[in-house]
Amino acid sequence: MESIMELDDLKHAWQSLDHRLGQQHTLQLHVFRERKLDALRRHLRPLVWGHVLQMLFGVLLVLLAVSVWSQHLHQTHLLVAGLVMHLYGIAVIIFGGVMLGRINRIDYSTPVLGLQKQLASVRRQYVIGGMCVGLPWWLLWVPCAMLVFMALFGADFYRNAPAVVWVNLGVGVLGLLATWAFHRWSRHPNRPQLAKWLDDSLTGASLRKAQAVLDEIAQFERD
Repeated sequence: MESIMELDDLKHAWQSLDHRLGQQHTLQLHVFRERKLDALRRHLRPLVWGHVLQMLFGVLLVLLAVSVWSQHLHQTHLLVAGLVMHLYGIAVIIFGGVMLGRINRIDYSTPVLGLQKQLASVRRQYVIGGMCVGLPWWLLWVPCAMLVFMALFGADFYRNAPAVVWVNLGVGVLGLLATWAFHRWSRHPNRPQLAKWLDDSLTGASLRKAQAVLDEIAQFERD
């Protein structure tokens, strides 16, 4: 009889110890997760400020474009250059706003798998927005330069040096084609390291660090 009671006491003690260990593990996981989520927010902060600056840059482009094309409605080259940069400035603002919205909608209370999916969505938007905003500069720096020269110095860049404008636009087209060809070449199955390096460079340091934080949380939960 005493032996049975001792076994029951041992069983209850073991269950109590197991329960306490479970509570301790849950508490440790909660503390670890909160600390890592703070790090995640900290890593995303430069991304937020970067896109705020991007939107301000877009506003400046719109103001510059309007200040030129509105005063040169009868000069086709300045009107076209102004309208192109006006539309581009709006696109820069939109892409920046969409990116800020994606980051702001991240729900840090969701499980780590949900956070990884949300971060993957942010990453896709970042890459798409970066390409849409960045690649056109192979060409758009030319009309931008035309607007800057007219706004600051009253000099008509195209009228004074039309050949320079067309040559640089041609170089821009070649640059876009070369960029596209290099991207296709880097995606060959025989170049996985190069493809990974390009993906990492397109993603940006902030998102790579944020992904590393989520990987740490997932590893801790598995252990």
